[in-house]
Amino acid sequence: MGIAQNARMSIEYISVEEAIAGTGLRMVVVGHIPSPWSEAAKGILHVKGIPWKAVRLAYDSPRLKEWAGQRNAPVAICNNEAPRSGWADILLLCERLAPQPSLLPADAADRALMFGLAHEICGEQGLAWSRRLQLVQAGLTGEGGFAAQAAAYIGKKYGFSPQAGASAPGRVVAVLKMLAARLKAQQAAGSDYYIGRSLSAVDIYSATALALMRPLPQAVCQMDPVTRQAFEFREPVTDAALDAVLLRHRDLMYERHLGLPLSL
Repeated sequence: MGIAQNARMSIEYISVEEAIAGTGLRMVVVGHIPSPWSEAAKGILHVKGIPWKAVRLAYDSPRLKEWAGQRNAPVAICNNEAPRSGWADILLLCERLAPQPSLLPADAADRALMFGLAHEICGEQGLAWSRRLQLVQAGLTGEGGFAAQAAAYIGKKYGFSPQAGASAPGRVVAVLKMLAARLKAQQAAGSDYYIGRSLSAVDIYSATALALMRPLPQAVCQMDPVTRQAFEFREPVTDAALDAVLLRHRDLMYERHLGLPLSL
């Protein structure tokens, strides 16, 4: 697979201390890993041309946790406003800071559809959340996915249980099939996008979420080999649901709208 390298995301990484003392928009992001939530937030900022500075999540920094209100990412802080960590909260902040180009459909029904699709990708029990639990389950059972120590930590942080692990693959498959059917219907109607005929936030969320199954090539997404192997964990049922239309859409979104290579 070859993906054209368009304009690199211009991201300035600063220290925790600089972020806390600074003004404007600063955002805590996961470092050195294409986390779907962090990469989607970066993509939204890139498309809108919003200036911002990044600070990589430091798990051992009490000051960062106190400032951001949590040990997680992404967390966006604009001037002295309260931290925003939810995917929808970050999207709406970006819409306020740069109304154009809007990543929300103007039509109310389409807007509701977009938020529904986005939740199925980004929200709790959505595609990315469930895929993460699937990788935890595989790691804890020695079948692949996250290394056992990482799986135990991530599982504790995100509510893993035997029941959640057992149901995660089914949720992944269900959402993948739903998204693929949506894209195929849109393409039959002459559109490359999930909603209408233009880019919306759900296109970005879909593109970045696939990193947990098929990361972009190493040439444009520099990953540690162990992490890449974990993200690329494969099993037949999920493989069958990961329709090529989803990967083609991802590649198109990066070619048209999102910066490459990734800045991790």
